[in-house]
Amino acid sequence: MSGVEHIEGWTWHGRKGAIRNTFRYRVDYLLLDPESDAGAPLFARNRRGILSLQDRDHGGPPGQGRGAAWAREVLAAHQLRADGALLLLAQPRVWGHVFNPVSFWLAHDGDGALVAVIAEVTNTFGDRHSYLAARADGAPITPEDRLGAQKIFHVSPFQPVAGDYGFNFDIRPDRISIRIDFGAGEDGVVATLTGPRRPLSMGSALRALARRPFGSRRVLALIHWQALKLWWKGAQYRIRPEPPAHDVSR
Repeated sequence: MSGVEHIEGWTWHGRKGAIRNTFRYRVDYLLLDPESDAGAPLFARNRRGILSLQDRDHGGPPGQGRGAAWAREVLAAHQLRADGALLLLAQPRVWGHVFNPVSFWLAHDGDGALVAVIAEVTNTFGDRHSYLAARADGAPITPEDRLGAQKIFHVSPFQPVAGDYGFNFDIRPDRISIRIDFGAGEDGVVATLTGPRRPLSMGSALRALARRPFGSRRVLALIHWQALKLWWKGAQYRIRPEPPAHDVSR
């Protein structure tokens, strides 16, 4: 791909079990080649801007990331044949502030097929852990594939650490659809991210800023609002454990 794409999408979360809770919000993601210096209106790369994406926010601890070099090292360490394009799908900094509950590194082979995804998860406590999703045979990932990973990272105080993730990725030239199914009995959750892929333009950037001017500050506020609702409904609160010693698992 060339340039920067804007996914003006929807995220939906649904809690399973006796204490039900669902919500659906608009969210803005950018999709770009992190190994290029592609630009777009109102967008800055590795520098300050109204909208920006910086390497230090991805590929390592928050604020200490190494960007695409880190992702390439992870793919090589797991012997994945991802010698094609590497794309990053993430929420941008807005007015200098960023918080990404989950970002995705999309790794392709030389023929352009998606062969691995690194889901980079950040919690509100400032911890981060990444899950590497790929087929056991290394074949291209299809929309029908359910890629599993053991959950070992604390995300929400209203969810246990124990459990399993199931990832589905449907990445098309015109849209993206991602589903994460967390199975943990009564405390399971399904989360989705869907939206069309369009070039980031002056119009789309201004529209996002007008409708969601606080960017990730709004995301954080909504997370805490949903946590308050779960507490009010009687969901069990769990103390944050120490994060995993390793930053990537699969």
